[in-house]
Amino acid sequence: MSVTPANPAERIVYRTQALTWAFYGIGALYVVGPVLGWILAGLAGLSLYLGPAIRPDLRATGHIPPVVWAWMLGMVVMLVALWVGHVNWSYGMGATIKSTIGWAKGWALMALFPLAGAVLPIRREVYVRGQMKIALWTLILTPILIAAPYVGLPERIFTSPLKAVGGPGPEYFSVFFFTWDPASWTPRWQFYAPWSPFAALLGVVLALFALEERDKRWRTIGMTAAMVMIFASKSRMGLVGLVACTVVPRAMPLIAKSWAWKVGAGIAASFAVIGPAVARIASDAVRTFKDARADSTRVRATLQRIAGERWRNEAFWFGHGRPEPGPHIVEYMPIGSHHTWWGLLFVKGLVGFLALFVPMLWQTGLALVDAARGPRGRLPLGIMMTLILLSFGENVEIEAYMLWPGLMILGLHAREMADDRPDRT
Repeated sequence: MSVTPANPAERIVYRTQALTWAFYGIGALYVVGPVLGWILAGLAGLSLYLGPAIRPDLRATGHIPPVVWAWMLGMVVMLVALWVGHVNWSYGMGATIKSTIGWAKGWALMALFPLAGAVLPIRREVYVRGQMKIALWTLILTPILIAAPYVGLPERIFTSPLKAVGGPGPEYFSVFFFTWDPASWTPRWQFYAPWSPFAALLGVVLALFALEERDKRWRTIGMTAAMVMIFASKSRMGLVGLVACTVVPRAMPLIAKSWAWKVGAGIAASFAVIGPAVARIASDAVRTFKDARADSTRVRATLQRIAGERWRNEAFWFGHGRPEPGPHIVEYMPIGSHHTWWGLLFVKGLVGFLALFVPMLWQTGLALVDAARGPRGRLPLGIMMTLILLSFGENVEIEAYMLWPGLMILGLHAREMADDRPDRT
């Protein structure tokens, strides 16, 4: 089944996805994501402003949904918290401008892409087929990537001169065949992501889109590529996401079934007998899960503890304004990294924490309700679950540039639910 973009907005979205590997090959993905976000949001704003005066195939699909307004307000609050933190800690105008540009390439995208998805007339199948194009190129290139460490090819191919635009680090502009895991000295693959755990979560997102694909051949390509990314990245978080983020959304309709409640009650009652044994098994599984990468678990836990203590004692409301280098015990990794929520508390305080928590909770609630009603809510719920999972191991804002198709789906879903309101005129 062919999917042909029907307007300029769909062509931009479709072709940008289809060219993902090409952009990665020149180290440009970190530039493309923010530019795309601001262009699409600008096009959405123009569509709203011009109304019927704009060309018919670009007219706004309706008003901005309330949850998208929440995302926009939340990300503006993030910017305000950033400015207040910089003033409180006397970082100076230069640092404030640099951090503001960072906000425009990170946190702002968490609102810009849902806005574009809600307003622009882009169909779901365009996003889905665009992801399948990524999957196809992933499968084509995988044999080369897998063979690279065994035939003596280098880890890093090159770092793009585009790094001059600035970013979190050179890995965002680098092209890799693979990387060596320092704990086990075995190869891990990151595909078109800056590092392997993030590649695994991108694989989860790809699986979610593949499950929405109607064409069996493309669906098979998508699921195969997703599994390759998740397993080759050797990420624990990816394995959890593969199961949870695909199964839970499809199980949600069961909450409306009486037999499901009866089965659940029976299972709950049985825990009076088997509960202690299950608890021991679960505890052993969690311990094994953590021990699989013990050094990583230790560093992350220490970073979170330091971030929490310094947030409570030094900058409760507006945070420290920016991450700071950690001590030797955390291998000098920045305090505020590797965990969105502790990072927000450290960098932007309670204000920044709530600025993300409120729209995420709202959007998740919408997806949960709609997934319980029918299949339309499965993809947005899976995406929200992936974002939540990602937030406990990564900083979502610096990865929004790669998650944009999912963020646009959230906006599209908010629009679909707003269209369902009986009082809509």
